[in-house]
Amino acid sequence: MVGGLAERDRRLAYELSAGVLRWRRDLDGTLDLRHADPRLHDILRLGAYQLRRLERVPAHAAVSTSVELARETAGEPAARYVNQALRRLAGGGTRDEGRVSSHPDWLVARWRAQFGDAETAALIAWNDRRPHLGIQPARWQIQELRTAFEATGYAVEQAPFDAGLIVSRTPTAPRSPLPTSLPGYSEGAFVVQDPAQALVCRFAAVPAGARLYDACAAPGGKTVTLATAGAHVTAGEYRRERLGRLLETVGRTGVAVPIVAADLGSAPFPPGAWDAVLLDAPCSATGTMARHPDARWRITAAAVARIARRQTALLDAAAPLVRAGGILVYATCSLEPEENERQVEAFLERHPEYERSGRTTAVAAELLTASGDFQSFPQRHGIDGAYAARLVRRR
Repeated sequence: MVGGLAERDRRLAYELSAGVLRWRRDLDGTLDLRHADPRLHDILRLGAYQLRRLERVPAHAAVSTSVELARETAGEPAARYVNQALRRLAGGGTRDEGRVSSHPDWLVARWRAQFGDAETAALIAWNDRRPHLGIQPARWQIQELRTAFEATGYAVEQAPFDAGLIVSRTPTAPRSPLPTSLPGYSEGAFVVQDPAQALVCRFAAVPAGARLYDACAAPGGKTVTLATAGAHVTAGEYRRERLGRLLETVGRTGVAVPIVAADLGSAPFPPGAWDAVLLDAPCSATGTMARHPDARWRITAAAVARIARRQTALLDAAAPLVRAGGILVYATCSLEPEENERQVEAFLERHPEYERSGRTTAVAAELLTASGDFQSFPQRHGIDGAYAARLVRRR
């Protein structure tokens, strides 16, 4: 039992919640929820998802479970409504795969303008697959991790760009899908981190021994990676709900990292206090929608603009904290230009004391933009989308 649920039930609950989030628009179009009681929307989506996309759940079980949920939520008339709607759906034949996109129109249009039709289709297909599990070493070396995982029955392969390992289940592996079930987790052997984020740390090229302030550090993967590589890291986090994850990651992996609970704008440091600052900024997360299927429905065009304004304020707050000759690394997990290269270009105009550090050999050339920034795209590189710029303070 984990978290009050048997492991089999936990896996099904995750499959249902992630699946409904990925395919919400398609399900809503199939169900025509305009005439349904809003209290029944999620119940109908859950039932429809099981009927359309989960072959292992019998149709009668999907319908009866949904009917019972409706009865508990809104009474007997609601139960009859859900029963009729799902039985019609169960007998409705095969769904047209291309009829409705699994992403909102505004986002698809934005990506088509940026990437073209073919790449946008590939990006959407990537987002609609189950994400891979990437790990990076902490207390154990890569070969120790590989040996331990394979001995337990997991399949292990080198991550793209030699950035960690990709771990997947085999029929002989433990059934739990949780990283906590992997060998070495409790010993702090590794952190769960997509190759893209490990590559951002590699691109940052923070010198060993440098005093680094990781300004938006939770959940702590980059903190651990940079500290393990030799930087003297202090981790900051202003979001109280995320401090627990940061504390857990740092404590489990045993890195010596002080933690500051402060917003970047009010961090208790004088100007020029740091050799390096990493600003892994809050963003729209459009590069990680395979992992966070709810983000595609939560983010709006207006939200992207609002987030960009917040990023501008954070960059301006970070700028004076870096000493002359030090580096400021700005990173996001967004694919949107106004959060990435446009944000950096505007920052450089406001802060002429900074300049890009020049092209680097720390990451593969195909991951570098024309300006020398880091940028990964899921549909091109087979990893999460991420962006980073490495800026040097000249004076």
